Amino acid sequence: MRVGMNPARGKYSDYRPARVTVAILVHIPHHTGYFAGRMDVLRACLTSLIENTREPYDLLVFNNGSSPEVRAYLEDLQREGAIDYLLHSRINVGKIGAFQILFRAAPGEVVAYADDDIYFYPGWLGEHLKILDTFPSVGMVSGCAVRTLFNMERISANLEFAERNPEVVLHTGRFIEETWMRDWAVSYGRDPEEIRAQTEDVVERILEYRGLQAFAMANHNQFVSPKEVIVGCLPDTWSGRLMGLMDELDVAVNQAGYLRLTTRQRTTQHMGNTLGPEFATQLGMEIEASQPALGLASKRGRWARWQRKFLLSRPVRWFLLGVYS
Repeated sequence: MRVGMNPARGKYSDYRPARVTVAILVHIPHHTGYFAGRMDVLRACLTSLIENTREPYDLLVFNNGSSPEVRAYLEDLQREGAIDYLLHSRINVGKIGAFQILFRAAPGEVVAYADDDIYFYPGWLGEHLKILDTFPSVGMVSGCAVRTLFNMERISANLEFAERNPEVVLHTGRFIEETWMRDWAVSYGRDPEEIRAQTEDVVERILEYRGLQAFAMANHNQFVSPKEVIVGCLPDTWSGRLMGLMDELDVAVNQAGYLRLTTRQRTTQHMGNTLGPEFATQLGMEIEASQPALGLASKRGRWARWQRKFLLSRPVRWFLLGVYS
């Protein structure tokens, strides 16, 4: 039975999606242990995004089974007009599963994706789009170069592009600032000196095309991409895995012949699971920064180094994470 007429009949909306959808994946299931400081990190991520993005965009947030406190915070931001689209998942569907939903739901032709622990510097999006719109066949553009990601299965399309295109100049050497690598290592709970030793022989590559330089690598925790590229490179089946398959996504984009690049200057940065003093100061947040995971401060002596290496080894780490979960 119908009573009356739907008032929207015959009417039109003047809304049109922005070219860019900024997509943030949020997963903070509780606020203890590993996740004790993650709420502050999430606030820093979204605050820096909102304050430091000048280009038109729609903000899409996928809440991947987070706590009621996180849900309430995100809904407050949507009521204030900061979030355009807010998707809530009752359970954690995993990162690659969230990608299956998130990228297909994005209304823009370009998706600027980031984990919820990324800090955005002023002008970040414009620098990403400059690369996306200058280089041909771009699959991913990131904002912070990492020395560990120049492996061939992820950058071969870049090198092939440089070899066959006379307009491209390929620069090789050491270009990434050591402070960037130190910040990256600390944010992942790793020893900067060990990372320095492990990457001592890595050859960094920069592509220069039509006057614009970009590192010949990208990072899957933050990138700007044409929507169709990522949707086309996602797995055909639902894996059910909560983590993983991100490296496989990098390889799939590379094998499809798309370029994976990074801005010449650092325009975004990984924060980790606690908010450090640098970001707290920039945002005016009064927070006492927590120590990085696994106590990088207590790295004196051979015994401490052995303990850290043992705890970070893959079998032990997987076992401990399984027990913790």
